[in-house]
Amino acid sequence: MKKAAVIMGSDSDLPVLKPAFATFEKFGIEYTVHVMSAHRTPDKAAEFSKTAKENGYSCIICAAGKAAHLAGVMAAYTALPVIGIPVKSSTLDGLDSLLSTVQMPKGVPVATVAIDGAENAALLAVQIMATSDDELYARLTDFKKKMAEEIYEKDSRIAQTAREL
Repeated sequence: MKKAAVIMGSDSDLPVLKPAFATFEKFGIEYTVHVMSAHRTPDKAAEFSKTAKENGYSCIICAAGKAAHLAGVMAAYTALPVIGIPVKSSTLDGLDSLLSTVQMPKGVPVATVAIDGAENAALLAVQIMATSDDELYARLTDFKKKMAEEIYEKDSRIAQTAREL
């Protein structure tokens, strides 16, 4: 069974993460959710990251705003994939969070999604897990086919509606 950790820097980040939870549930991925701070509880974050693999996690998703160092701290202590979600804050509309998450030094990568991009973070985690799980890969492939079919249907409707205008 694949398992993901979802770590938020503050409980105020919870609403941003709800689409990630829904995505994991859609694909049958087990996940746990925690609050840890890169600055206020660095020992807890480091210990969680160091033991994540032995605790059965396949990847770690970290959501943080402002200075947004959580994903980088987690990535420093594990070889597991870490996905960062920059959270929009009142400061700079989340640009500060985005830059803090994406600008990692050589050797400590953090895959970074869009500001408040929890659904894509979960989908990226599912894609990573699917590299070693054929059933999950098939479900992901079906998901992508359904997305394409929805666009084809919308295209057809719009083309017809435009003629009627």
